[in-house]
Amino acid sequence: MTLTESAAPPAVRPYQHYVYAYPHKTAYRPLSREQASLRELWADEPKDALSLYFHIPFCEVRCGFCNLFTRIGAPDGLTTAYLDALERQAAAVREALGDGARFAGAAFGGGTPTFLTAAELDRLCDLAERGLGADLTAIPLSVEASPATATADRLAVLAERGTTRLSLGVQSFVDAEARTAVRPQRRADVEAALARIRDAGIPVLNIDLIYGIEGQTEESWRHSLDAALAWQPEELYLYPLYVRPLTGLGRHRDAALGDAEWDEQRLRLYRHGRDHLFARGYEQVSMRMFRRVGAPTTGGEDYACQTDGMVGLGCGARSYTSTLHYSFDYAVDMHRIRGIIDDYTGRATDDFRHADFGWQMSAEEARRRHLLQSLLQTEGMPVADYRTRFGTAPGDDFAAELARFRDRGWLDDSAAPDLLRLSPEGLAHSDALGPELFSAAVRERMAAYEPK
Repeated sequence: MTLTESAAPPAVRPYQHYVYAYPHKTAYRPLSREQASLRELWADEPKDALSLYFHIPFCEVRCGFCNLFTRIGAPDGLTTAYLDALERQAAAVREALGDGARFAGAAFGGGTPTFLTAAELDRLCDLAERGLGADLTAIPLSVEASPATATADRLAVLAERGTTRLSLGVQSFVDAEARTAVRPQRRADVEAALARIRDAGIPVLNIDLIYGIEGQTEESWRHSLDAALAWQPEELYLYPLYVRPLTGLGRHRDAALGDAEWDEQRLRLYRHGRDHLFARGYEQVSMRMFRRVGAPTTGGEDYACQTDGMVGLGCGARSYTSTLHYSFDYAVDMHRIRGIIDDYTGRATDDFRHADFGWQMSAEEARRRHLLQSLLQTEGMPVADYRTRFGTAPGDDFAAELARFRDRGWLDDSAAPDLLRLSPEGLAHSDALGPELFSAAVRERMAAYEPK
């Protein structure tokens, strides 16, 4: 029986794992100082188009779905101590990078970077520019914010320092849904924050929304979408709700729907949201990301996450070289997070000259990462790019996986022969497709990880 004649494959759960980086941090393990000297790690790396990321691990509240590395609030002096530690880490990292390092883009994430005061945000920008040599006014700079912390004085600093993109976590414009997701906020406060962001003149506004909240309907989902569209955001991210261990929802959620019903609800809402945005002048960039047609660009569109090095600072940040992905310890439990932050703020400069936790990147893992992160983008992956980088063809390296994807209708057979691209159904199943490209070694590490 040929591939096209084979019986229909069994149903695959569409929501398995959100893949935004490979491998996941739960595959990282402790490193010795000898194998993880930053100077040696970066010595032979290309450093002419690096990406810079600062992680700020503070939020005013913790949403019920959040499994990110963040803590609620900061006792007196902690944000200052954290920025002091960032300054020491920046000195160690700049020393390791050496002369000639150039940054092509920057981002402040978290947590909530705008948890910092306006003066502290100014200092953070100084750390990027004076500490690491990144000219924030000349490169794309993306910053995450929440409605409560998107105040006029903070936004003025960010606009003045060159922010080209501001991402606002809204999740829902329906107050009852926000409460269900344990994100206490009022729509009136969200609207006021959006007005301040537009007044600040930052070129690109992104609004994050979530579908799959208990009790959410197509009507209420469309209500949130239309409320967001009223602000004509340049970008919209539509996230499926996940309930992870050690999160607020993971501890307390009494699911009204079974797994199959919840999957179907999320798929239905995803398709409804996608088509709603298509009809209103948006194009799809990935399963989650939509961009308004004709919206201004930030200048970072040529950034390639598959190949460019990442320099991450802060206790929740990742860094990527061609041979090692590394970070600090990772936790979700609030008590563990506080301990990691306390350890970070107590470090001397010398303690930042090596990586703590990481994953050694083999040639095979580099191939998987390139294919995975390329394929999950709507534009797909030119086969020639893969062949130029690795000297092989993806169809040879991943024959079994690509055959399964094609059998399920996840690949766009109308695409040119030299382009691997997902079909609309493949994009809808990105959170199932991505994990199927994980190596056995990564799966084993992730399975052995004990949530903390």
